[in-house]
Amino acid sequence: MILTSAEKHALFDWDKFVEDGNRTNPVRQDNSELDKRNRIEKLEADDEAWFKEYFANFYTSEPTDWHKASTRRIMNNPEWFEVTPWARELSKSGRAMMAAIKLSVTGKKKNWFLGSNSYDNAVRLLRPYKSILENNARLIADYGIQKSYGNWSEGEFITLKGVAFRAIGAGQSPRGSRNDEVRPDGIIVDDFDTDEDCRNPDTVTQKYDWFEKALIPTRSISVPLLILWCGNIIAEDCCTVRAMKAADYYKIVNIRDKNGKSTWPQKNTEEMIDTALRNLSYKAIQGEYYNNPVTEGRVFKSLRYGKMRKLKDYRYLVAYTDPSYKKKGDFKATMLVGRWKNEYHVIKIYCDQTTTAQMLDWNYEILDYVKGEVPVYFYIEWPWIDDMLKLDITAANLRHGMTLHPKPDDRDKPDKYHRIESTLEPLNRNGELIFNEAEKETQHMKNTEGQFLALSPTSRAHDDAPDAVEGAIFVVNNKAMNNTSNIQTINASRKGSRRI
Repeated sequence: MILTSAEKHALFDWDKFVEDGNRTNPVRQDNSELDKRNRIEKLEADDEAWFKEYFANFYTSEPTDWHKASTRRIMNNPEWFEVTPWARELSKSGRAMMAAIKLSVTGKKKNWFLGSNSYDNAVRLLRPYKSILENNARLIADYGIQKSYGNWSEGEFITLKGVAFRAIGAGQSPRGSRNDEVRPDGIIVDDFDTDEDCRNPDTVTQKYDWFEKALIPTRSISVPLLILWCGNIIAEDCCTVRAMKAADYYKIVNIRDKNGKSTWPQKNTEEMIDTALRNLSYKAIQGEYYNNPVTEGRVFKSLRYGKMRKLKDYRYLVAYTDPSYKKKGDFKATMLVGRWKNEYHVIKIYCDQTTTAQMLDWNYEILDYVKGEVPVYFYIEWPWIDDMLKLDITAANLRHGMTLHPKPDDRDKPDKYHRIESTLEPLNRNGELIFNEAEKETQHMKNTEGQFLALSPTSRAHDDAPDAVEGAIFVVNNKAMNNTSNIQTINASRKGSRRI
């Protein structure tokens, strides 16, 4: 039997996990009861110290400033609604659990709901709470035995101190839920959206209505309610997006920031992220790690691949670069395009999150690939020819021992989406835009295909590769109309120069 990822996770032995933590983090031996009280009081005044003390096997990396800021808001606002649309591997569920348990054992919250897309999934997510309250030796030593008898099941349990936890799935009736006289004063929603549900707007509306009209109203008006919503943005319209609009606070955090750096470098190094993402598609990476759901096929349902002509069959080629100065934060793209009869051939494809130096190196690789068999015109999107880029180009020329100065595309461009869609979609639909089949399995081409398939007027997906292809085709057509294809290039060795 093949298990889903959720089912595999459900089989995780949380009891053993906690026991292993107990062995590596033994109970503190205080000299006196006063020492113990002083130690606990000091820990309770510092959320991060408290988390580290009682959850050492979860607290394996130092938190970031945005982790700490979120915890301060949650712990200091009894009436609060916060959404954490953080990427995978950023500990949104783990930190919500640590906060909830601290609020519970310190008497600040009494009655919790843990809601998810189904009851079974809610039970799975509640399992570590139950196991920790049963088996965490340090917690028990300092706050007493938590497990009660008669009210202790997988989906619902009440501690000896009277704090209730209940798993609930979307659509279940939560009405009338009380812990003695206390209505729910804490709600954690986790893993609420599913891909299948988000394909149907009516289902999204139905589920969010349940959260808003059934789950939240179980509260008492006179008792503060804390709501923690843990979830990625998996669709343009999903319950997490709707919750963000209603929340007191939310902060989108991706696996890397806008400058291409790890948002949690204490845990996820650049090399680790590169390794984890290396075999994933553009669609999967954007959806799981960048809160950027990609709906494929709105404009380009597929791309056409084919064999390229011999280079000498093309009258000239255009290498067009769409750059970025965000280091690894955004994609850069360079496309080598030629026209043969009524077809546009994308011969060499470069598309990656990389440095400006590597982006410029692609142009020299193109020169080596062409080897002077056909004229090549190098262009770059305006307004990126600035002083910084000029210095980078000078350094690249020195590094490669030749002279290359891309010409800026200084046309007054219309809206990017409509420019790409109006130029490339008809060519692709009519089989006149062809990508080199020899490039199909490269990561550059996989990134390029992902960006083409993700293109839509509302998508936040990257579009650097389609933009570079459109720019190259514009130049190809412009030179054809101006009949400038007879300009010769100057052959050069590594010690010579080539100016194009």
